[in-house]
Amino acid sequence: MELAYKGTRIFYTDEGKGTALVLLHGFLENSSIWKELKSRLTSRYRVVCIDLLGHGGTGCLGYMHTMTMMAEAVKAVLDHLRLRKVVFAGHSMGGYVALAFAEMYPDHVKGLALINSTPLPDSEEKKLNRDRAIAAVKENHKSFIRLAIANLFSPKNRKIFSEEIKTLKAEALKTPLQGIVAALEGMKIRPDREVLMHFSPYPKLLVLGERDPVMDAKALKNRLEVAAVEIRVYPDGHMSFLENFEVLQQDLKDWLKNI
Repeated sequence: MELAYKGTRIFYTDEGKGTALVLLHGFLENSSIWKELKSRLTSRYRVVCIDLLGHGGTGCLGYMHTMTMMAEAVKAVLDHLRLRKVVFAGHSMGGYVALAFAEMYPDHVKGLALINSTPLPDSEEKKLNRDRAIAAVKENHKSFIRLAIANLFSPKNRKIFSEEIKTLKAEALKTPLQGIVAALEGMKIRPDREVLMHFSPYPKLLVLGERDPVMDAKALKNRLEVAAVEIRVYPDGHMSFLENFEVLQQDLKDWLKNI
């Protein structure tokens, strides 16, 4: 389904009945990554999947898509669907967007699951890496995508999930150059939202990959152990929705039961 928004369109799906669960994909992904997970959840939950700005079937709004801009687009979909209070699960960048939404609209959040994501801002080194990525994308975005996707998996899983990686690359290649750069610029300037993990009143779940090449799972786990957050650490990389699908879907179901 599509929603007209600020001169462009937002693509989303809305299936199932029950408590509303909004699934937000990561950078270079789109809502198709949730196909398997959605099939396990729609018997008990109303699952809404949204393509974020500049990704999938959703258009671009400018040179930069901040996480706040993306969250406002998500809010437009939820308003259109007349959903007032929802549970969010966001992978990587989708987690950043869910956090931005939770900061702006706390009364509309019933639960928050971050999957291979963090409430912390980019370090100075990470910001430099984003700038390098932007330069690489502008030079040859196809070669950037091919390298970027495979590197998100733990080394052993690059062979095991070779077919899935091909599919992810094919989907990522549909992402327009403007959408890629706008997301990188937006992620680079996102603020620290760790306070939400400590003081927000709703249930929170943090899923981490031990061998995640994008983030330091051990350091984040140690940092947030004192917060009111359920933490699950899996043995693989950044793509837990594929690398650890069975355990993730079960952990998510168990966590959702208490909301």
